[in-house]
Amino acid sequence: MMSLTPSPTAILNSLCKEFLSVNVSAILYLMNYEKYGRSTASAQYFLQLANYLGIPVIAWNADNSGLERRASQSSLQLQLAPSLEHQTAAMLSILERYKWHQFSVVTSQIAGHDDFIQAVRERVTFMADRFKFNILNAVLVTKASDLIELVNSEARVMLLYATREEAIHIMTWAREKKITGENYVWIVTQSVIENHQDPPYSFPVGMLGVHFDTRTNSLVNEISTAIKVYAYGVEDYITDKDNANHSLNTHLSCEGAGESRWKAGDRFFKYLRNVSVEGEQGKPNVEFTADGVLKAAELKIMNLRPGVNNKPDWEEIGVWKSWMVKPGEQLDIKDIVWPGNSHTPPQGVPEKFHLKVTFLEEPPYISLAPPDPVSGKCNMNRGVICRVAKEADIENINIQEAHKNETFFQCCSGFCVDLLEKFAEELGFTYELVRVEDGKWGTLEEKNGKWNGLIADLVNRRTDMVMTALMINSEREAVVDFSVPFMETGIAIVVAKRTGIISPTAFLEPFDTASWMLVGVVAIQAATFTIFLFEWLSPSGFNMKATAPSPNHRFSLFRTYWLVWAVLFQAAVHVDSPRGFTARFMTNIWAMFAVVFLAIYTANLAAFMITREEFHEFSGIDDHRLSKPYSHKPVFRFGTIPFSHTDSTLKRYFKEMHNHMRKYNKSSVKAGVDSVVSGELDAFIYDGTVLDYLVAQDEDCRLLTVGSWYAKTGYGLAFSRNSKYVQMFNKRLLDFRENGDLERLRRYWMTGSCKPGKQEHKSSDPLALEQFLSAFLLLMSGILLAALLLFLEHIYFKYVRQHLAKSDQGGCCALISLSMGKSLTFRGAVFEAQDIIRHHRCRDPICDTHLWKVRHELDIAKYRIKQLEKEMEAHGLRPTKRFYFAASNLVNTHHVRSNVVVTNEFLPHLPCDSSFYRTEVAEIETVL
Repeated sequence: MMSLTPSPTAILNSLCKEFLSVNVSAILYLMNYEKYGRSTASAQYFLQLANYLGIPVIAWNADNSGLERRASQSSLQLQLAPSLEHQTAAMLSILERYKWHQFSVVTSQIAGHDDFIQAVRERVTFMADRFKFNILNAVLVTKASDLIELVNSEARVMLLYATREEAIHIMTWAREKKITGENYVWIVTQSVIENHQDPPYSFPVGMLGVHFDTRTNSLVNEISTAIKVYAYGVEDYITDKDNANHSLNTHLSCEGAGESRWKAGDRFFKYLRNVSVEGEQGKPNVEFTADGVLKAAELKIMNLRPGVNNKPDWEEIGVWKSWMVKPGEQLDIKDIVWPGNSHTPPQGVPEKFHLKVTFLEEPPYISLAPPDPVSGKCNMNRGVICRVAKEADIENINIQEAHKNETFFQCCSGFCVDLLEKFAEELGFTYELVRVEDGKWGTLEEKNGKWNGLIADLVNRRTDMVMTALMINSEREAVVDFSVPFMETGIAIVVAKRTGIISPTAFLEPFDTASWMLVGVVAIQAATFTIFLFEWLSPSGFNMKATAPSPNHRFSLFRTYWLVWAVLFQAAVHVDSPRGFTARFMTNIWAMFAVVFLAIYTANLAAFMITREEFHEFSGIDDHRLSKPYSHKPVFRFGTIPFSHTDSTLKRYFKEMHNHMRKYNKSSVKAGVDSVVSGELDAFIYDGTVLDYLVAQDEDCRLLTVGSWYAKTGYGLAFSRNSKYVQMFNKRLLDFRENGDLERLRRYWMTGSCKPGKQEHKSSDPLALEQFLSAFLLLMSGILLAALLLFLEHIYFKYVRQHLAKSDQGGCCALISLSMGKSLTFRGAVFEAQDIIRHHRCRDPICDTHLWKVRHELDIAKYRIKQLEKEMEAHGLRPTKRFYFAASNLVNTHHVRSNVVVTNEFLPHLPCDSSFYRTEVAEIETVL
């Protein structure tokens, strides 16, 4: 026998002299001392020494039963007393019986309080498949203020683990905090009840607890059980032939002569752990788990009831048996006296309370609609009744009649109303929904330095909570408490789409710049020069080496360009085709390219030749066109709602912008958005999520939010300072966010009818002139370019042709352009003169006389030529026949068939061809 709190030296000497000297093979450690925490150190030290020496321990200790095993990590200990695991299992069985899903754990600084919390968590996880528990919090109490966390929580069921003396202080503080009343249930462990004699008055009636007998008689009975466990273990060990070489003599010594640890100790412990001792009648055998804990334990369920003279007394009301297979059969409880001497169990959840909730309408968060004029109620899909009139206006009015009057009450619906309903369902409270009287969001007024609107109601404690699209900012957080945000937002800009014109360069947009450069600079040029080169080099084409060109040849470089462009755009115009086979084949290849090119071009052109939607694409609030409004001409018109978060933010950070937009501010978001649609405003600035909702609701999809959000923040529930409801709502908000309820509400309320890319087909309006202006711009550009070419043509004929005719003796210019080559030849001059004569008309008699004189002289010349021919024939000379036109015939326009050059006469050598001379005579006569 040892004292209850021996010194470490005494424990060590006792082991060395009284245990090791007699070769003990197991230690029976039994104690019914329940001064929890006071003998823990010595007990831990003793058990750790036994584990170090390798000596098994068979224990039955009421003080922190099982905790020494956890703390010391002893692997050689058998515990005959019910462990903390058994106690936590019995306590949670009580919660399961009465459907109490949520609870809090309260502990003192008793040894092993962390192990108790861990045991509770492990048991909750084990029971998760059949019953869902929610541990609200775990509170370590050392002073009265530690219970504030419990007061502010929703806990109505508490599991208490502490010593008896610590529990007296905790329950006294709990009574002062009013958490021991009728709606609160406290369930305590064996360490609080102890021997259940003389419970203190500070313990509230209705307290429950788990208990096992720790009296001396029970201890004596457990001694016999411990001896049986040892005896059966020794018997099994000796009868096993494998242990013939492993003696039960430890041969341990503290003097250094023997071994420091018994090698067979672990082997012997396994036999002790596997024994099965007959139990009492009606109880299972005494057996152990792999951890050395009893498989079957029995705990009594105690209830603190009022006794004689209202003195509290612990009374056994049931029993918990761990060996029962079905969970429902483990707990057997009689009638219980519940807290407040009630005969019905508490609900285990917070009692209902009433809140006054203030709001300000802001679709889609809160929308207003008139109630049914007959019943005064709201339809199922139109929300709940809310008061919109001032409190003074309805003092002397019948409330039932007032519900039918929309000037006093309306129906509130929206995201926030659905969220409020969900809060009321989860937390169990009723509420009154009231509109803020001054209709303002809440800003600090410069004149008197006081808050207005929603924030003023909270500051002056005229309401319990504000729930609407109230943005969180530092100024408001300084005077009220906000919950965690339930929606992110920021300051955004909404603008209207306007039907714009088709881009002047729309016909060029099917291909990018590189593609057009490839077609215009590479493909067309390559095709032109290739066709021209093949025509030049082809044997059947135009041969530059020939002394005389073909009389009917009509091909040049410019005509090749004309051919290439005509084929490319499939123009129905007259073209001159090459004669060479290779050049013609290359022309067909180019035609195939043109077909593919035009197919791709026209297929994509329709996508670009459509009406473009134009809008003011601001980058954000800090766009210089908004932040410095007078830097842009004309000045943009934009506004917001006065006394809102947006207004106060712009006033603080963008003073010039705020001063400019005052005259454009609107009283409501709807008025501001309508002004943007009608063109009265260029932009409207407000909360991002609200504007996104309104944009989605626009069936015509005329609205658009532009730029990035500024001053990103969130919407939150607002409470008065130090409100007890903040943590309660915060926890539920986080749960709603985690389980997806917030996201489901957002999708339901934020979805609109405008869905870009999925709009219904609508009949097209007739196109205005500005919508296909690009075609006219293209035509105008062509006219201007043609005028420029006409000017260059005049410059050429007046100044350049004379000089070029002198230098172009070989006809190279005709190789490039037939028209240019014709203008440089004699025949070109002839036909130019023919054209002048053909189109000449006299305007006076003198001109007619002169013209008659010229014709008369030509007729005389003709007569003289005939006379000369006759004289030559008389002398035996036969002149060559010549064909010529009379001057009178040249004047008649119907004899002039064409002024187009049909041959190329560029060489100085004159061929012997009668047709050439006939033409030459006609040209001379014409010139004359």
